[in-house]
Amino acid sequence: MQQRSSRIGPVTWCGIIGSTCLLIFLFQKILWLVVPFLLALLLYYLLAPFNKKLLKSGMGRDFAAVLLSGAFLLLVIGALLLVYPMVIANAGEWQYTLMRYFEGGSRAIETLVYEIQQNFSFLRHSDISVSVRENMLGFAERFSDKHLSEAILTAVAWLPSILFAPIIAYFLLKDGTQLRTFICETVPNAYFEKSLYLMYALDRSARMYFLGMLKLAAIDAVFLSVGLWLIGVPSPLLLGFIAAILGWIPYIGPIIGCLLAVMVAATDFPGDMSLIYATIGLFGSLRILDDFVFVPYVIGKNMSIHPLLTLLMLFIGEAIAGVAGLMLVIPILGIIMVIGETLEIIFRDTRLKARHTYAQKLHQRAASCDLNIDPHQN
Repeated sequence: MQQRSSRIGPVTWCGIIGSTCLLIFLFQKILWLVVPFLLALLLYYLLAPFNKKLLKSGMGRDFAAVLLSGAFLLLVIGALLLVYPMVIANAGEWQYTLMRYFEGGSRAIETLVYEIQQNFSFLRHSDISVSVRENMLGFAERFSDKHLSEAILTAVAWLPSILFAPIIAYFLLKDGTQLRTFICETVPNAYFEKSLYLMYALDRSARMYFLGMLKLAAIDAVFLSVGLWLIGVPSPLLLGFIAAILGWIPYIGPIIGCLLAVMVAATDFPGDMSLIYATIGLFGSLRILDDFVFVPYVIGKNMSIHPLLTLLMLFIGEAIAGVAGLMLVIPILGIIMVIGETLEIIFRDTRLKARHTYAQKLHQRAASCDLNIDPHQN
């Protein structure tokens, strides 16, 4: 969106940032609805090409929407029936495993910091490496005892809300065209063309973001899984998939994914620092490829937001709504930027204002042309 943002003035920018913050604050209050709706949008854009093919083949719109969303709903129900018992049965074992990986990772980081100390004379007599390890273990203990079980149970409680996503997607597939027509019909005729552009731009931005992030996650998962397998890290498929999903959180997600892979490598191969360096190098290479190759090619340059603004909004989103704010802030900001740009174009276009004023006068004249009104009558 860099090309668009150059035409946005400071007042509009303040409105965009303020509106984004307000929406994040409101959305955190109704996450039970926001999360299924975002998943429904992702599902809608994923199923839209298949829906068009079914419509072209002569199938009715209602039946096509039921067929596609119903098939996905059955798939989700089957996955939930498999996941629920597994999560409940393995919660304690996962807690122990996480502590073991934290301990292995803390040892690797202690060794890494110690090697850095030996390369700098002014750090050789400090105990930074020991304090880093103690802090990591302390954090792991507190997290494991107080938050892990709660986080697992919360995730399990949230799973049924996913069932709303196929239902919402059904109505989007069935009534999406009528909804866009209804919105455009409420706009005055003078602003009709700009309203069509706004609807197109919003749809294009949302489609590029959701489908682009899905494609990017698939590319990252394949790249990381193959890379981790080649360098010898255990469970490369699982780690690659988790790291790719975490990559949806800008800046912070890739770091967390890299730390998870480092902890696994350090725990299963203690003392093998070459494997640690190779893992860090793999994630660093992916970061470079994402920024310069994958993101511009898969998502497109028009969806890019200035890094400084991205970082600022991530901090604001996290401060307002925590993890939910981190996940929601970038797509919301992108959509609000499109709306803000279009509204600024409309408000600055004097010809559009003149057309709207003239249209109002014509409507008023047409409404009163057959009325015999005496201007001197009280």
